[in-house]
Amino acid sequence: MPMLERAGKPRLHYLVDDFTDPWKPAPTIVLQHGYGRSGRFWYAWVPYLARYFRVVRPDWRGFGASARDFDLASGITVEAFVEDTADLVRHLGGGPVHYCGESLAGTFGFVLAAEHPDLVATLTALAAPLKVYPEVKEIFAFGHASWQEALRAMGARGWADAANGATRFPPGTDPGLLGWYADEMGGSSVEAMVALSELMLDVDATPWLPRISAPVLGLYAAHPTVTIQSQEGILRERIRDLSIVHLPSTKHMIQHTHVAACARQLLYFAARHAGIACDEP
Repeated sequence: MPMLERAGKPRLHYLVDDFTDPWKPAPTIVLQHGYGRSGRFWYAWVPYLARYFRVVRPDWRGFGASARDFDLASGITVEAFVEDTADLVRHLGGGPVHYCGESLAGTFGFVLAAEHPDLVATLTALAAPLKVYPEVKEIFAFGHASWQEALRAMGARGWADAANGATRFPPGTDPGLLGWYADEMGGSSVEAMVALSELMLDVDATPWLPRISAPVLGLYAAHPTVTIQSQEGILRERIRDLSIVHLPSTKHMIQHTHVAACARQLLYFAARHAGIACDEP
């Protein structure tokens, strides 16, 4: 099980999928999961990407198989998550990598690209908000006094199950997918999710956008619940090299409901900027 070991910092688990030709240097795509999830949530994207890229799927500190042996009060910060990713990229060979962040990981990706331009070749923001608006926080409280109280009362799996029906998946979604998703998220630490939700109340990636020099691809639902449409105007105004593709959905989890469309958009975008061909006869 690959682990990034660092003195004085949590151990970080990551998965590597690489079906590129062994005699050729392979560019790297980092697929970073969002809130309360793990690198396992990218499983369906791997077949589309790993023939042409080394695909790395890290677990955030406190989530998945990464270490939880740190102080959540001081260790769950934007700076910590960004530096974790920078450390991992350096560990993998120094970059630059093609970074794809889903939801909150895309929000942090804006900061990563601004703070570490030498490590990011391209940035793909998948259903990534700039910040979380109050109406979303109300939804995630599910009738409790706060989002945090809901997590403690419902548990990680119960909360995930409720979120699936509220903002994440459209009616008619395969019940097997919904159950798997809730089960996987149900293994997350409630207190880590609480700490990260508290951080999300204050996160706003907007100030970093003008400093991003890497090409950026935005993949968004056409009429999303979580990623407020008006934020796209800010992205267009402040990011110098931006393309946005809309997927035909009103829900947040286009990562799972539009796998082929999203993965192929990322593949062609990253391959174009890496200077490699991604079609074979």
